[in-house]
Amino acid sequence: MTDRERRVGLLADTQTHMMPALAREMASRDHDLVLGDARDGLASELTQLGATVEVVPDTADQTRADTIQKLVDRAQDVFGGFDAACIRTGVHGDGTILDSTPEDCQIQYEGNFRSVFYALQALLPPLVAQQSGQVVINTSAAGLRPAAFASLYSAFRAGANALVRCAGQTVAPHGVTVNATGTYAMDYPSFLHDVGADTNPDRRKEVEAGVPMKRLCRPEEAAYFVAALIDGKGTFQTSQFFAIDGGWAFE
Repeated sequence: MTDRERRVGLLADTQTHMMPALAREMASRDHDLVLGDARDGLASELTQLGATVEVVPDTADQTRADTIQKLVDRAQDVFGGFDAACIRTGVHGDGTILDSTPEDCQIQYEGNFRSVFYALQALLPPLVAQQSGQVVINTSAAGLRPAAFASLYSAFRAGANALVRCAGQTVAPHGVTVNATGTYAMDYPSFLHDVGADTNPDRRKEVEAGVPMKRLCRPEEAAYFVAALIDGKGTFQTSQFFAIDGGWAFE
């Protein structure tokens, strides 16, 4: 437990995906924030919502052992620690097992597995020491449903999900929760580009047709779900993977 008057959240990669929306949601839930590589203007928005905000630049490369540690150190220096964290990890990559090269394997390993290992090693010791805290690692729904068209990506995401679940079991006796979330079909520029739907409306319709809910996910929807896992109110759910994918992983 801590004596901080306000909870502190640590969010990595707040440039895109659900992360800017999650920052806003956490600020609205009375959290001060440490942000990695914030989108232009985001810190000002959050300050207007009542949050004290620290932005840590040059934290995009999560394959480095010290990247998430920079955020942890800033939280310790400014706020005396932190209570919650969401780390968005990952490097996209397509290719079946027949198409992939050893170089592809190394890239996917570093971006989708080792990055999670480094994040957990940075985040968990201080939370275990204070005997409280909540962590979400965002991976991908492709780690739950084998995706042959992106074999290495899917495999390393699955491995990362297993690592998160092991971590959750390890630190549960210390009052710390660790969960993974995985998105698919989110309406943001990178996903649209990757599937060829940014310039082709027909392609977007095809992608939407492949989602049981027949639409793409809004970043705010994912952010609201993740916020419920780290805002300090629901602290009994741990060692789980949650797909935020409109049912795609279970189709």
